[in-house]
Amino acid sequence: MMASTHTPSALPSDSVAGDVAKLAAAAAASQAAESAEAEAYEKTHVHGVYEAIAPHFSATRYKPWPAVASFLQSRPPGAVGLDVGCGNGKYLGLNPSVYMVGSDRSASLVALAHSRGRQLQEQQAQEAKKRIAQGELDATTGTGGESSGAAIATEVLVADGLSLPFRERAADFVICIAVIHHMSTRTRRQEAIRHLLRCVRTGQAGQPGGQILVYVWALEQGNSRRGWDEGGEQDLLVPWVLKSQQKQPKRLKQRKGQKRTRDQDSSGVAASNNSGEAPPSEATAGATTAATEPDPGHTDPVFKRYYHLYRKGELEEDVLAAGGAVITSGYERDNWWVVAANEPLPSQST
Repeated sequence: MMASTHTPSALPSDSVAGDVAKLAAAAAASQAAESAEAEAYEKTHVHGVYEAIAPHFSATRYKPWPAVASFLQSRPPGAVGLDVGCGNGKYLGLNPSVYMVGSDRSASLVALAHSRGRQLQEQQAQEAKKRIAQGELDATTGTGGESSGAAIATEVLVADGLSLPFRERAADFVICIAVIHHMSTRTRRQEAIRHLLRCVRTGQAGQPGGQILVYVWALEQGNSRRGWDEGGEQDLLVPWVLKSQQKQPKRLKQRKGQKRTRDQDSSGVAASNNSGEAPPSEATAGATTAATEPDPGHTDPVFKRYYHLYRKGELEEDVLAAGGAVITSGYERDNWWVVAANEPLPSQST
């Protein structure tokens, strides 16, 4: 009998290849189903809630957080930045020497941000006219004894944090304040950070690239009225009471030297019932709670917003998983924050 000259193939048989394809298809279908479920959940417990409470929410968000303001003021003149999840736009125009574009998933908040920007522009125009009349500003060249400042941007648009329309690697900086903790799975939170990193310039060896600043609510809030702390539940539904009768706090500007109002805590989150935000209870911790329900004993509706409370070190882990490099990070006023960038490109030899 002659010996066979057939050489076994290194490729899998048709049956094995078919099994692998089926497993891959099943994994893809499972991932798609999980993503669709997460999107539906966030539509109810995040997007729908902010659409419903937008004016009330905006009325309590009028004072920039000091550390965020410091980050923005440190950007060089002419820098281009994004505010992803800009809300009512309170950070747009804070540093008139940089150009910023805001985006938010809530069309109602974007409309408020646009209105706010136009109002600030009108105030700036009135100030310019006053300075021209006083001879401090040249009406033709727009220059004077001191800089008149750049026009305050009103560029805001509706966009999902997982589908940003901005050109990749074009921005000098991005801020994303109190947004990513609304993503209901860790995969989506890491993907959101990955999208932020795609927006900023990539540096090279010896040349820094663009930076992102991310703030999220912390689990470790032992000294907070909320009562959350290490070892507690990280995924919660936090109530917002939509008050029908209330006095609206002042927006945009406070009198010089005015002390922080009593209805605002140190994190910029309103602390009294007038703000709408109430400390969580055991009833708000379950994932099946309705997005809105009547407050027992009151006629004001209570909306439930989903939050993932970040434990110490988790935000840095998510940045690394998204392919970023942590520049600095820390804890401030019940929030974890991180400044991150893309990994620098290797230097090119000539």
